[in-house]
Amino acid sequence: MPVHRLGFGAMRITGDGIWGPPRDHDAAIAVLRRAVELGVDLIDTADSYGPAVSEELIAEALSPYPDGLVVATKGGLERPGPGVWTRNGRPEHLRVACEDSLRRLRVERIDLYQLHSPDADVPYEDSVGTLAELQAEGKIRHIGISNVSVAQLEQAREIVDVVSVQNRFNLTDREDAEVLEACERAHIAFIPWRPLETDGLTEPGGVVAEIAERHDATPSQVAIAWLLAHSPVMLPIPGTGSVKHLEDNMLGASIVLTDDDLRRLDEAA
Repeated sequence: MPVHRLGFGAMRITGDGIWGPPRDHDAAIAVLRRAVELGVDLIDTADSYGPAVSEELIAEALSPYPDGLVVATKGGLERPGPGVWTRNGRPEHLRVACEDSLRRLRVERIDLYQLHSPDADVPYEDSVGTLAELQAEGKIRHIGISNVSVAQLEQAREIVDVVSVQNRFNLTDREDAEVLEACERAHIAFIPWRPLETDGLTEPGGVVAEIAERHDATPSQVAIAWLLAHSPVMLPIPGTGSVKHLEDNMLGASIVLTDDDLRRLDEAA
C-alpha cells in the first residue's frame, strides 16, 4: 500500500499525558481532518493512546475513510493509569485488543496492525504468531512491529511478512541505526517515533538553529527534512494537537537540505 513519506501520529490528540479525552475535542477533530486535506495518507495510532481515545477520535473525524487512507494502529501495551505503560504480548490479550480496535475504528480489517513492544514474559514468536493468525482470519491486512532489535526483526520475519518497523530515531537519538539499516536492506518502512527531538541542538548558535534560520524554517521542520533525507525507507509521523503545528510540520517535507547541511546534522549527535 503506497503512502506519502510524511504521515501523522495521533498520540497527542488525547489528553495530557496521553490519558483521557483532549481538552478541546473539536480541535482534535479539526487536526485529523486537516491532516487528510494536506495529503496525509497514513495516520498512526494505538489502543493505548488515551487509552482508546485516539482510535475513537479518528473514526469520528474520518469514517467512512477516504480511498487511499491507511489507518495504522498498535496493540501490546496497556494503560492501568496515567503515566503508566505496561507490556502485554499474550496471545489472548492481542486478540481482544485487535477486536476492540476494529470496533473503535469502525473497520472490518485493519490496514496496518503493529505489535507495540516485545513482552519479556511472553515468547516473541507467540505474540507475532497471533498477529499472523489474525491476518489469516482477514482482520489484519499488513503487520508491523515496534521497539525491536535487529534479532527480533529477523525473528518476526521468519513468521510473517513485516512491512514496517517503528522505533525511536531522531537527530539526537540514533541508537537504532542498525535496525534502520536492516530495514533498508529488506525494503521495510522505518517509522521513527519522537521524530522531532533536537535536544541541545536548537540553542542559539546550535547547528539546527543555524540551518533553520538559513532556510527560513523551524527546528522541527529541519528535523523532518533530515529524517527524510537520511534514509529512503524513513516514514516520519510527527504528531500534534494543533492545526498550526500540523501545517508547520508538513512544510518540513518541502525543505531541501544541502550536502553541507546534511553532513553537519549527521555529525551533530
